[in-house]
Amino acid sequence: MTGRIMRTEVRRSAVPGIALLLVIVGAALMLTVTGGYAGRWTQLAVYARSTLMMLIPLALAGGAWLGRRDRRHRVDELFGTTVRPRWQRSVPLAAGYAVALVTVYLLTFLLGIPWVAPTAGYFAVATIPITAVGALALVAAGWLGMAAGRAVPRVATAPILAVVAFAVLTFVPDYVSMSGYDENFTKVRPDPAVLLLAPAINSLNDFKTIPSSVSLLQALWLAALAATGLLLLGAAGRRTVALAVLPAVVGAAVAVPLLPTGGYSGSAVLDPAAVELVCDDDGPQVCVTRAHAALLPKVVGPARETLALIGAKLPGAAPTRVEESRQLLDNTVRSDANHVRDDGTLVFDALSVGWTGFSDVSPDELRAALLDAAWWRECGTDHTTYLARAVAVAWLTGGQPALGRGSTPEEREKVAAALRELRNLPSDEQRKRVQAARTAALGCEIDRFHSLLFLAQP
Repeated sequence: MTGRIMRTEVRRSAVPGIALLLVIVGAALMLTVTGGYAGRWTQLAVYARSTLMMLIPLALAGGAWLGRRDRRHRVDELFGTTVRPRWQRSVPLAAGYAVALVTVYLLTFLLGIPWVAPTAGYFAVATIPITAVGALALVAAGWLGMAAGRAVPRVATAPILAVVAFAVLTFVPDYVSMSGYDENFTKVRPDPAVLLLAPAINSLNDFKTIPSSVSLLQALWLAALAATGLLLLGAAGRRTVALAVLPAVVGAAVAVPLLPTGGYSGSAVLDPAAVELVCDDDGPQVCVTRAHAALLPKVVGPARETLALIGAKLPGAAPTRVEESRQLLDNTVRSDANHVRDDGTLVFDALSVGWTGFSDVSPDELRAALLDAAWWRECGTDHTTYLARAVAVAWLTGGQPALGRGSTPEEREKVAAALRELRNLPSDEQRKRVQAARTAALGCEIDRFHSLLFLAQP
């Protein structure tokens, strides 16, 4: 009987239209950023949460529109004379709206699966609570909107709620975060834990995840907020209204002290499974992270070609295996990007994943990056070191130096002259000089590295 009443209430209300609008908006947002989550389940859950910046304001506005239904049809006074309390009349529509909102959010998530499932290396369990928190956030927004619409049954209530919610979700976190910087743009204090009460996530790198403990606290807060919205929807007096606010206050009082500071970037933790290495051992070992396991077949060929090229030109001194770095931008996992480790491992930059779920890096670009990495150790370098590496790589490949568009004519001439002088030496002398230069580069003897490749040039 209850289910039938709920279906009848939903069918006779604006819920189907509101749900359709939210699905269209959510789908548009997800389909425009497929490259941000393709091939990665955690990223899919995170990007679905980012749609909440638009979906929450719309859910609030939709709830406000539903909340003023009785006033719009001029039956509020009539229903007020019935024996049934207000909350009993409100629950069926509120439950139906909640089901519709959860369905909308799950559909938003499901729309990304075709870009993830075919190439995903592994499924992170944290994807489930991250997604659940997003669905719960929409329910809380919908019920709060219904309560606001019933309390202030005006036409302007819905658009005002939408605009205010969008502004709060979009600008307040940025303002609070920027207030933690000094005049030199140095972060002097972490973002407060209260920012984690906002459910929308901007981004997260491929090797990080939101801890389940944080998701649990967010779920606690959002469940309390949803309870407040539902109680306000059925509240009939000032005392009842005051009691209805209590769950949200208690939820925030419990969650905020337990949430970590630093916002989402500060609360994110390393996902150990994401950084595990997946290797191809049918030849010189080539490894990528499990988060990018689908990219391994694309890496193996160029990686082994590079190892073979270096081994042919510098026998006995070439790296013997290739490994993807587990470092992404400023979210450092391990400082091993772009260099040769002492165990003979050539480490290249963490791969970027394109909208197809595969790397955006072409085989030629990957070979060039690996050749460049063969001369790089994490130590003090300057622009001259970059030019010296260009000379060494051109000698290895037998081609012309590859300099960026920002290089000047003087720099291009300097590199070309150094390469000509190097190639004019006897073959054995060339090999000895380049090998010595590589030893100097990996030993952080930067001045010697420069002098060996630029010969007598100033």
